[in-house]
Amino acid sequence: MRGKVSVIIPARKELYIRETLRDLYAGAVGAIEVILIIDGPMPEYEIPEYKNLRIYHNSKVQGYRPCMMAGVDVAKGKYILKMDAHCTIGEGWDKILKADCEDNWIVVPRRYWLDAPTWEILDRPHVDAMRYIYPFKRVYSPRLTARPWPERGEREKDQMIVEDMSYQGSVWFTTKKHYNQIGGFDPKDGYGTFGEEPQEIGLKTQLGPWEGKIMRNKNTWFAHWSKPMSHWRTDPEEAGRVTDDEFTQANTWAFDYWWNNRWDDRIHDFQWLIDKFWPIPKWPENWRWLVTQYTRHKMPTPPKKLIGALIDTSTQFQPIERERVKA
Repeated sequence: MRGKVSVIIPARKELYIRETLRDLYAGAVGAIEVILIIDGPMPEYEIPEYKNLRIYHNSKVQGYRPCMMAGVDVAKGKYILKMDAHCTIGEGWDKILKADCEDNWIVVPRRYWLDAPTWEILDRPHVDAMRYIYPFKRVYSPRLTARPWPERGEREKDQMIVEDMSYQGSVWFTTKKHYNQIGGFDPKDGYGTFGEEPQEIGLKTQLGPWEGKIMRNKNTWFAHWSKPMSHWRTDPEEAGRVTDDEFTQANTWAFDYWWNNRWDDRIHDFQWLIDKFWPIPKWPENWRWLVTQYTRHKMPTPPKKLIGALIDTSTQFQPIERERVKA
């Protein structure tokens, strides 16, 4: 399958960029480029040079979503792989993912759990399926979030490429054409600088007029370091930090937007997706009653500063000029 893969890695205060790059390049068998975006302070360690590695730096912190938007804008590949800066990935990942990727798919490899300090894969069940969860953790601050669905994974264990309900956003793959046709990350919406990446990209894919799908490809894999607190949300005194208020408001805004079917370009309602994957563990048989309850409940509106004003990829996004360092 022809076509270059553009790998986009947003990074802030990351300890394992070198290991992530090493394994990414070691696993690739075809043409790739890597766009590494450092948001905020540069690492205290040297980043090795690799073929087609481009490093950009936001000296003024802007946030995860602006980094992703800027990365896709400069990407030259036919395909896009988004990858966190604390992951490892399987051999031949690029060839395998390109071989089965339609122009209306988001493709996610099998997911393992990484212990980054030792760079070893933990002895925990891998993830082959995910579902939106119910009950919501907080009744009047609900969130559309996905968790592993081991029962579905077991039922479909002999199928190597299967449709999935949702995914965790550390690694995902698509064509640049599909990213553009769904509108990518929309800076006008109320997600702020960080929130709800799989919900926006995944639900636009599934509910939009292109009749798209989230597909799980178990022929390849990745492992992700799940930290207790995201680097994008640490350091309370640091400018640009994703505050608890922004994080909660983005979650609540996204729930209201998708649950109440406010996206004008949809051809399916969110409830159609629930029906498509029904039955879903822990969801009640009378789940449609929930729709009426949350339609009646007025969700808080995010402050205007979270909609558009913070999303500016033109001012601080600068390529780094440096001497070549042997990898």
